[in-house]
Amino acid sequence: MTSISVVTGNPQRASRTHRAAVALADAVAAVLPAAVQSSLDLGDLPLGDVPAVAAAQGSALADAQIVVVASPTYKASYTGLLKVFLDYLPTGSLAGRVVLPLMTVGGPGHSLAAEVHLRPVLVELGALVPFRSLVLTAAELDGDTAPIAAYVDGIHPVLRRLLPD
Repeated sequence: MTSISVVTGNPQRASRTHRAAVALADAVAAVLPAAVQSSLDLGDLPLGDVPAVAAAQGSALADAQIVVVASPTYKASYTGLLKVFLDYLPTGSLAGRVVLPLMTVGGPGHSLAAEVHLRPVLVELGALVPFRSLVLTAAELDGDTAPIAAYVDGIHPVLRRLLPD
């Protein structure tokens, strides 16, 4: 069975971004023989505590074949909170994992932030990022699951082929 982990870099705990990331992981799990293994909301971590961050990284990424990495848009990029978490990851630590970037944006003017800023750092860490990022506007975060369902419908046939049997 495929395992899925969620990492959300929103300083606000239990944010709409985190709920969207978990909904994406749940939607992927529903169309694959998969289970959501862990969900890490970085707003819950003391990021100055390096051992706590390292432990969270280990539990969030251990055995995960698919990782949803989510952030709200902050100053036209992803949050510093997510940046710190990613900076602590050793080079190659996402190797062999399919990563699904998700960013929430206030409006369409920031719709490329995930592709321009988040995707490159994930690839640098070794992630396989075979699909466009999922970008959700504030309006799409208020209980409308159609954008997530449409995204998963579009990626799951290829995703299924990328994962080991």
